[in-house]
Amino acid sequence: MRMPCGKGQALWGRGEGDRVEADELLVLVAGGDQNAFEELYGLVSGPVYGLVRRVVRDPAQSEEVAQEVLLELWRSAARFDPGRGSALSWILTLAHRRAVDRVRSARAAGEREQREALRAGGPAFDQVAEEVEAGLEREWVRRCLDRLTALQRQSVTLAYYEGYTYREVAERLSLPLGTVKTRMRDGLTRLRQCLGGVA
Repeated sequence: MRMPCGKGQALWGRGEGDRVEADELLVLVAGGDQNAFEELYGLVSGPVYGLVRRVVRDPAQSEEVAQEVLLELWRSAARFDPGRGSALSWILTLAHRRAVDRVRSARAAGEREQREALRAGGPAFDQVAEEVEAGLEREWVRRCLDRLTALQRQSVTLAYYEGYTYREVAERLSLPLGTVKTRMRDGLTRLRQCLGGVA
């Protein structure tokens, strides 16, 4: 089943090789192959995050949900049936379901808080404060992205915000795949340090 995933849909139109590679890797992952999982992670983490981000919206929660999906992928790879569709389709379906579950859970929690506040006679949930906090988070992420080198920023943006695989990022930037992987790893490390208040 093809999921509605915006820019991530480019993955479906372009990467027949990626689709076949993902199918093969997922079969190896089902057998417990950690190296295959690392390769599969690199191949699908961008599209998974991109899809989740479009559903969940919040960057921190999106990253958390994407990590949950990739962990679930390691645990449940044996459930993948190549006869029912491609690995990428199956993985993105998992991501979409998990993202929708997170949105529903957050909505239900917000409604519960509102009901409790009304019952207690206190002020309702402060939406203005939430919007201000979200704006501050976006500004913080933007500042941290600005601290990366131009190549790191381009690579991270293409993979995590536009849903491209590492291979597609390498093609778009006309760079070797190994160089892109190294820049991504270094960029993500610096980004985590900055967002964690270490940098």
